[in-house]
Amino acid sequence: MAAHPLSSMTGFAREGGALPDGSSFIWELRSVNGRGLDVRLRLPNGFDAVEAALKEAAARVLKRGNVNATLTVKREDRTGSRLTPDPAALDQALRIALDLAARIPGCPPPRAEALLTLPGVLRAEAAEPDEAEEEAKRATIATAFTRALDDLVASRRAEGAKLAEILGVLLDEVAALRDLAATEAAGQPALHAARLREALAALLEGERRVPEDRLAQEVALLATKSDVREELDRLCAHIAECRRLLASGEAIGRKLDFLTQEFVREVNTLCSKSASTALTRIGLELKAAIERLKEQSANVE
Repeated sequence: MAAHPLSSMTGFAREGGALPDGSSFIWELRSVNGRGLDVRLRLPNGFDAVEAALKEAAARVLKRGNVNATLTVKREDRTGSRLTPDPAALDQALRIALDLAARIPGCPPPRAEALLTLPGVLRAEAAEPDEAEEEAKRATIATAFTRALDDLVASRRAEGAKLAEILGVLLDEVAALRDLAATEAAGQPALHAARLREALAALLEGERRVPEDRLAQEVALLATKSDVREELDRLCAHIAECRRLLASGEAIGRKLDFLTQEFVREVNTLCSKSASTALTRIGLELKAAIERLKEQSANVE
């Protein structure tokens, strides 16, 4: 079975077009990292009815990420609207104008066109909405949103391809440091024995010797406490599992997040058991590399 391409949670898409009434519109979709899927729609008045369906469409193709989808509509003036006088406002304006004209000697009566220019006298009477046209507009908006979603998915997969390369390089770095740690850890039992003998020699100052069998028991006990083979074996298994997940290309973000936490746990234990400066230094380098791996894997869907 062919692997699915890895997807990032970061992406952008834009899709525009024209509505049946002549208005133009633009969809803009932006997505960033998120623990789950959170789709937020910003719609102009009149398009709220499609919100639930659009969110369902997004959930069918996206698994994780914070997605902001903004619809901008540039409306055209409708020729179907007409101006009509407001009777109450017109009567009030006429009374005021006639009263004022009567007070001024020789003043001509108020002109009709002057009264009509007063604020509130005329109002636009919108035409009744055409339900068939409104449904066509909603369908056009929904179809364009689906196309924008496809573009967003493509954008996230393009980012995912780059991310897969970065994660592969980081895993190689972690694997190389793990192998260095294994080589260095092989000398820990001998190092413990040498340190224990030095400590006993300084303490006893040659007065008496500790039996070799007793010394061997103490060395074995220290070696058991500082044995890091189990941590190194688990690190190796985690690296192999990460490679398998990356090859599968599914929505693996949550699994990668869990695995990187396991990486950190094993390396912390390795550093705490370290008996040499060299192994501690390698452990710290491992922690830095794993932290970079964790930061990048947080971008995976």
